[in-house]
Amino acid sequence: MNIVLLGYMASGKSAVGEQLANHLKMDFIDLDDYIEEKECKTISEIFESKGEIYFRIKETECLSELLSESDNLVLSLGGGTPCYGNNMDIILDQSNSVYLRTSIGTIYNRLQGETIKRPLVASIKDEKLKEFIAKHLFERNIFYEKANFTISTDEYSIEEIVTRILENQPK
Repeated sequence: MNIVLLGYMASGKSAVGEQLANHLKMDFIDLDDYIEEKECKTISEIFESKGEIYFRIKETECLSELLSESDNLVLSLGGGTPCYGNNMDIILDQSNSVYLRTSIGTIYNRLQGETIKRPLVASIKDEKLKEFIAKHLFERNIFYEKANFTISTDEYSIEEIVTRILENQPK
């Protein structure tokens, strides 16, 4: 069964996903990296040249493609992926989903100095970033909370998060 990691940007989805996949001897794909490879552009370039709507359409296409073609995949999503179209239905239907719940403070600390790589926050001034994160998390939480399993990540190392995910996988 595919495992999908979801949560807000900088919640650790890719780092946890890589280790989880290694432990389970499964393939690992970061959805944003997959889209960049298919489009031959960075996510920022896609947002800039074709807009967010185009990106969200491609995101849904790639999500459907990956989950329907595999049953041995750990997939980390972009923070917004579960919130658009019927993506959360696809995720729930074709995977075991894990929400990596991360606090506003932790996300803020991780994003400082990294915003240029993330199109949704690239133009937000540092003093407004925490407020932006809080608003976004509030809006997206309804989707994130639909995941099969939720783990709070703030107090745990990547290894501990992987262990907790493994303990909560269906046998």
